[in-house]
Amino acid sequence: MVVTVDLDLGQARAFVAAAEELHFGRAARRLFLTQQALSKRIARLEDALGVALFHRSGHAVELTDAGRRFLEPARAALRAGDRAVAAARTELRPLRVDVWGHLYGPMRTLRAVLDDAPTLAMELGASRDLPTAVDALTRGSIDLGFGRVHAITDHALTDHTPREHAGAGGGLAPSFAHRLVRLEPLDVVLHPAHPLAGGGRVRPADLRGSVLWCPAPLDRLDFLRRFAGRFGIAAEAAAANLGLEPLLERPRTDPRYVCVLPAEMVLPADAGLRGVPLVDPTPLYAWSLLWRGEPCAAGRDLQRAFAETAARRRWLEYAPGRDWLPDADHARLAGSVVRHGW
Repeated sequence: MVVTVDLDLGQARAFVAAAEELHFGRAARRLFLTQQALSKRIARLEDALGVALFHRSGHAVELTDAGRRFLEPARAALRAGDRAVAAARTELRPLRVDVWGHLYGPMRTLRAVLDDAPTLAMELGASRDLPTAVDALTRGSIDLGFGRVHAITDHALTDHTPREHAGAGGGLAPSFAHRLVRLEPLDVVLHPAHPLAGGGRVRPADLRGSVLWCPAPLDRLDFLRRFAGRFGIAAEAAAANLGLEPLLERPRTDPRYVCVLPAEMVLPADAGLRGVPLVDPTPLYAWSLLWRGEPCAAGRDLQRAFAETAARRRWLEYAPGRDWLPDADHARLAGSVVRHGW
């Protein structure tokens, strides 16, 4: 006789969080529960299943054999539940997408995709940075994020995102996935009196005699930190990111300073600065879609629209030697979906 168990998704979610964190306190914070409430949900699930899912020893938690067998089916059940909820809500609201990396103009890329797919209903919001978008995805206040995905430093986490959202090496928890959708070439922005301003192109190594001016401290700017380190360029930073025009004020008043911005970005008419292509190699800024769990139908439509626009506009072209990407971005090439951190 087969015993039927009505699986409680709240209990299953508590189990999956605890299994991924192997720490009840972190799992409880991830789900915005008290540790006592999380423990009760798991205990009720174990009673319903008739098996122990965890070995508990003091503060240490390990999965039992039954827990390991149950983990992937439980994840699948949660994904199915998320799809069911999303299907019921599809007609009630547009897709909610947050962007970050505002200085590099993420809306230019989104606008190109929406021009190609005008029937997509989307509600756009703004996250301060990747950790803020991760927090919004965890809370369910957005469906997808769009920006540069990178390892999250502990410094960034302490400000606005709980540490349990990140895994080893700054990667995200296994419930997150992301897909690279655009590689955007960058220009160097120079004062007309800068020694390199007269040429038609500049090599990154040629900037070693200049100062890279950054919009915020480098521990918050993964790409610029890696770019400056790779090519041996001295860097200084403003205390806070106040936008494009305040950023350009430094190279406008002091020719020693330069900025790095997307090649397609239009500089203010009165900036008095030059944008010169970077070559040998050309640095590329990697834009990605980020989501948690299984994307809803509208989210999958957006992913397809990005893939079609990227193919038509050749957004993912990359040639080793000719172009440069930070090492962590190589795994995201060819449109591959990356899960379980990076």
